[in-house]
Amino acid sequence: MRVLLIGSNGYLGRFVADRLLADPAVQLTALGRGDDADVRFDLATGSPGALTRFLDAVHPGVVVNCAGTTRGGARELTRHNTVAVATVCEALRRSGCGARLVQVGCSAEYGPSQPGSSTAEDAVPRPGGPYGVSKLAATELVLGSGLDAVVLRVFSPAGPGTPAGSPLGRLAEAMRRAMQSGDGELRLGGLGAQRDFIDVRDVARAVHAASLSAAQGVINIGSGRAVRLRDAAATLARVAGYGGALHELDAPPGALRPTIGHPRGEVLGHRADALGHHRAEALGHHRPDPLGHRGDRTDGEHPAPVAYPYPDGCGSWQQADVRTARDRLGWRPRIALEESLADIWMEAACRI
Repeated sequence: MRVLLIGSNGYLGRFVADRLLADPAVQLTALGRGDDADVRFDLATGSPGALTRFLDAVHPGVVVNCAGTTRGGARELTRHNTVAVATVCEALRRSGCGARLVQVGCSAEYGPSQPGSSTAEDAVPRPGGPYGVSKLAATELVLGSGLDAVVLRVFSPAGPGTPAGSPLGRLAEAMRRAMQSGDGELRLGGLGAQRDFIDVRDVARAVHAASLSAAQGVINIGSGRAVRLRDAAATLARVAGYGGALHELDAPPGALRPTIGHPRGEVLGHRADALGHHRAEALGHHRPDPLGHRGDRTDGEHPAPVAYPYPDGCGSWQQADVRTARDRLGWRPRIALEESLADIWMEAACRI
């Protein structure tokens, strides 16, 4: 089976490429904008006619689209996430290859969910930002194309290669800086969001399974379990061996202890006060900023807090209903979040 993979140099695409290459029955051709692609082609600016001629020449049985962007304004998001998919769909309609399309979508297409609920594929999408809107428009183009196609709505990917700008990537980098500088505390904000984290290698397995299946429509790819970012932070501290305090600055009153992972509020021989701040007399000096900034203090004693907002427009909660993936793809997640976090930390630790 010949598979054309679009976006093989991206975060998800790299793992999808590895998974497909491990299948001896797959002949893989990579198409993208980078020099490492087998064929250079920019979906955002290239014409459907040019892509059609390439499809007719290569004649793939499956086209997997992992390309797209999470950053930029509405115009750039539309070009790379929506117009690009329109080009793929039109080229496939014109081509005689009859290839199946596996489109990688995202959970931002759903928008905010009711806390405690699991979002199934029949939920009405209400994306809360331009990124989710651009991805939802792409999904609608695929579903309305008349092609043999499936859209995998991937929830929050984690694991090796996690971008440094993502919430988990920024958390690992802040912890690395704290350990490197000997800082005994991190002051964190924005840890209340709950997300369904899924390892990128499990995502790659799902793409592989979808390539071989006859399933169509939308299929959620997630762990089926929402995790608070504050709990992910505590787990990351444990796997990293970070013995300092993680102070959450914006926890609801009475909902959480002042420090994460230190039940008695004592860290490195110092006692925290009722607000979760170390007393100045216990510290005896200013601690370095966990992000490496100097002189940016919020109270004269402590570094500025590190915030981890989710700019995905999904509110405080997302959790996938993954029964469709189990029933139609024979897929289940295998890699626990702790292993994903350990791999994120291993990459961050290499920079110490």
